[in-house]
Parts: sequence; structure tokens; C-alpha cells
Amino acid sequence: MNYAAHSFCSRKSRGPAVMSVQPREDAEKPGRRSDEQHKSPKSDIEISQAAKMRPILDVAADKLDIPAEDLIPYGHYKAKVSLDYIASLSNRPDGKLILVTAITPTPAGEGKTTTTVGLGDALNAIGKKAMICIREPSLGPCFGVKGGAAGGGYAQVVPMEDINLHFTGDFHAIGAANNLLAAMIDNHVYWGNKLDIDTRRVTWRRAVDMNDRALRSIVSSLGGAANGFPREAGFDITVASEVMAIFCLASDLADLQRRLGQIQIGQTRDKKPVTAKELSAAGSMAALLKDALAPNLVQTLENNPAFIHGGPFANIAHGCNSVIATKAALKLADYAVTEAGFGADLGAEKFFDIKCRKAGLTPSCVVLVATLRALKMHGGVAKDDLKKENLQALEKGFANLERHVGNVKKYGVPVVVSVNRFSSDTEAELALVKRLCANLGVDCVLADQWAQGGEGAVELGRTVLRTIEATPSKFKPLYPDDMSLWDKTRTIAKEIYGASDISADKSVKDRFAELEKEGFGKFPICIAKTQYSFSTNPDAKGSPSGFTIPIREVRLSAGAEFVVVVCGDIMTMPGLPKVPAANSIELAADGRIAGLF
Repeated sequence: MNYAAHSFCSRKSRGPAVMSVQPREDAEKPGRRSDEQHKSPKSDIEISQAAKMRPILDVAADKLDIPAEDLIPYGHYKAKVSLDYIASLSNRPDGKLILVTAITPTPAGEGKTTTTVGLGDALNAIGKKAMICIREPSLGPCFGVKGGAAGGGYAQVVPMEDINLHFTGDFHAIGAANNLLAAMIDNHVYWGNKLDIDTRRVTWRRAVDMNDRALRSIVSSLGGAANGFPREAGFDITVASEVMAIFCLASDLADLQRRLGQIQIGQTRDKKPVTAKELSAAGSMAALLKDALAPNLVQTLENNPAFIHGGPFANIAHGCNSVIATKAALKLADYAVTEAGFGADLGAEKFFDIKCRKAGLTPSCVVLVATLRALKMHGGVAKDDLKKENLQALEKGFANLERHVGNVKKYGVPVVVSVNRFSSDTEAELALVKRLCANLGVDCVLADQWAQGGEGAVELGRTVLRTIEATPSKFKPLYPDDMSLWDKTRTIAKEIYGASDISADKSVKDRFAELEKEGFGKFPICIAKTQYSFSTNPDAKGSPSGFTIPIREVRLSAGAEFVVVVCGDIMTMPGLPKVPAANSIELAADGRIAGLF
């Protein structure tokens, strides 16, 4: 049995978490204050560092009946579940799949991952066997502005610092595999270029898991003949790499290697595609990813099991955790609770039209997360004024939630609205949102998992169970496989975004036609665009309509088996903000991390 050396040295000093503690009233987090219960406010990291974790071998045995010999521990509190064991689950029946998504994100916060964790804990608390499946955090947003992806308050997965910083090394393996292919391309050209690769048409980019705008466009191989042939190149953030998408959509090791071989890295001088298989790169790339492909098992603050595996962004990739982890959770539990990135127009659409289509998944229910603060911001309220009651702005901003509800219903999946409660929410505002949701024919549940853990999401859990029982899912993708790529893109733009049409110059339209001719017309579409609006204008809040979606570029992801349509000003390599989160992170002499959320 292999043991990784990475283990947090100060776990023994941590005491048990107190699940009834409430946050301070003025915190930028959901919850209600109770001065008698909570004199000293706690941050997410303080709460996680106070958690009493169980050895992951015990969690696996007690909650999932996984034998110790089928786990590969990474210290005491993290482990990978062997692919052989996962393959042995194939004859078990599937549980119910619950997707957690959200309204269009705002700086006011929505709390999608917190709701995912809280709902999983709540289902376990009421006697159901439930498992959480979420994505691994990227270092880019951890050190940038968005933060980590381990939940918050008393609805977190732990060990939180490990999960947000390196974890089990999966992202490093994905970056290494991506860059191995890049190195093999340049090396092939250097040693004679037998495949006749046109270096002007190399489309494969390098990757690094960090926000670094300086690497978006570079010139490589400078310094003389010994360093190769200079050419224009660039970097994407690792979560935007096609290798990440392949990693999350592969069904097993054989499928992983097959997909890696299909990657198109560019063209020859005769404009014929060149693949990773032709460069003999697929095998070595798969070897780098062999251990990473096994899903990572951790636990919540309430010691319930969670898979955290894979992590493509939904604004530039397909935004879902790995198919392997999701399918394994459906075999191991009666309910698998997963999430899709950003708002439902991006993450949920790609979850339905790419992941479910490709993996044969049928979601039973969708939980759509919102906060009254975010809805008021969509109604035109400035962030500094969000604590003030404003029914008019709330009703105006509700149009954003209404469109997301309508979009989810187009897939035939029942939906429940979950409102993360903040201390500044008023009874009149809460009553208004409940009434508006009732007019849409959906249940609206107030959730308080940030402050109360699973206990605060019990009503949500019961509502989800009732919904699954009363309204069977009639899931179907938005568009058929045999629709043209252009029409698939237009369908998403019109049906999900509310656009009047899409637009593109001749070169982009020609590229769509080329892909059809080359046999990729049945692939689904993965739109890359801003997450902050239904449109490509990040400042267009609420529920804009009648706009045109401009298509800037089309990229083939032959290994992931979808077509990426880049719209507006979206970047596949983000930059750091003026004051990045990295400025506030410190390491104490005893090894404790401070300032990490």
C-alpha cells in the first residue's frame, strides 16, 4: 500500500466543531447571530481547523463499506479509491443524482458549494445514505479573488487547506501531461519534423494552474538554433486545458488513453490535422495521469464521505467533476449530490448537454441556489446597500432566478429553489421570494447550512426528497446530436441566454463548416463566456434579452469530444486582481495557515 508523505502536522491540536455556532451579524456570509452562542466570530479556516476529523479509512469503512485494501491513503484524512474497486461496483443499482446550481453569480455571493455540502450532510442526518461529489479547487482563484471551493462555515469538506492547496497532486499531473505534449510537439519539429507540422498552425498551448496574464501570449524557443524554432505560443490555466476535460469525462484508463490520442495539436502544411497519437504521446500522458484518475475521498465537517475530483471552470470549460467520481458515488450511495460551476446558464447547461449526454446520466432533481442579496444586486442595488430592505429591487432582480428556473425546466428535470439566508434578510423580503417562486410552481426553501451545518439544510433535504418522489425526472438534452454545430450554438444562445441570435465573421463560420466536414458535427457545444451575465457583457445584470452573442473563436476538443465556442472577451488564462487573496495568506511557525478564507 502506497502512502503519500503529505500530512498536516497540527491536526492533533484541533478540537471538535460545534455545529450550532452562529456567525457575526456583519460577516459577508449567510446566517443569523446568537450572541449567547457565539462571542468570538470564526472564519472558514478557523472552523475547519477546529474540526474533529475521523481517519479516512474509518469513514470509508463505516459509511461506504470500502475495504482498507481498496484505498490509497494520502496521510490520515485523504485517500484515493482504487479504480479496480470502482470497476467492481458496475453491477450495483444507481442511486438518485441531485445537481446543485445557482443564479448568475454576483459579488454578493450565492453559496453553491456550501449548499452542496450542507444538503449532503442533511440527507445523511435524516437517515439517507448520501455522498457529495464536487470539483477540486484551482490555485488560480485561491490566490486570486474567488477563493477556494471547499464550502464554508459549518458546511465544509476537510482538510480544507489541503484541498485548496495541492490536495493529492491531480492538477499538477494534468498540467504535466498537458506540457509533455507541448514539449513533444516542439521536439518533433526540432528533430526533422517527419509529420510536416506547420508551426504557424500549432494550436496546442501549455498550461499552468495559476492566474498569470503575462503568459497568455508568448514567443517560445528564443536563444538560438539549439533551442528550436521560435514561434508564437501561449498558456491556458490548467482547468481550461483539454487534458482536464478529458480527465473528467473519461470512463476508465483505456478511455483516457484513447481520448488523449485524439487530441488535435495543429495542422500540417497541407492543413491536415495532427494528433497526439501520431506523436506517440498518448501513452506517456496517460501514464502521468494513471494515479490521478482514481477519485479522491475526503469528509465533511460532520464526517460524511465526499468525492472531490477534477475541476474544469464552467466559464471556459464544462465545469463538472469527474464522470468516474459521479458514477462511483451513484453506486456507493442512495443519493449523490453534485454541483456545476457558476450559474445554471453555464454549469448546469454543460452538465446536462455534455456530461449527462456523454456519460448516460439522468439527474433526478436540481437545486437552484440564490441569496436575497444577489437578487437585489441583479435588481440594480449597489453592494454597499444590500443590507437595506428593498422589495422593488428584489422583485426586479428575481427575473434572473425566474429565467434560470425556466431554463432548467426545459431539460425536464424538477427544480427546488434554495435561499441561503443572511442576517440582514427581512421577513418581508423572504415572503416575497417565496410568493414569487410559488407563482413559478417551484418550492422555495430557506437554508442555513453555513451557520448550522446539515441541521440548517434538513428542510431543504426533505423538500428535495419529496420533489424526487412526486415529480419523476423526464430528462432530455436541449438539442439533438445531429443538429449542426452552428444551430446547436444558436439554440443555447437563444433558449438559455435569451439572445436574439449569434454572430461571427467568415473565418469562424468557415471553421464550423470545416469541423462538420471532418466528422465532428455530432459533438456537443461548450461555450466559453463571462459568468457574470446571460449576455457577453458582464455588467448586464438581471435578465437581459434581445442581444447578440458574438463568437470570437472556435476550438476543437477532439479528445474531450466537444467543440469550444469562445464568445466575447473571455480569457482562458485569467489574471490576478489588483489586491489578490495571496496578499493575505501567511504561514505561522507551527505550520498553521492563516488568511486562507
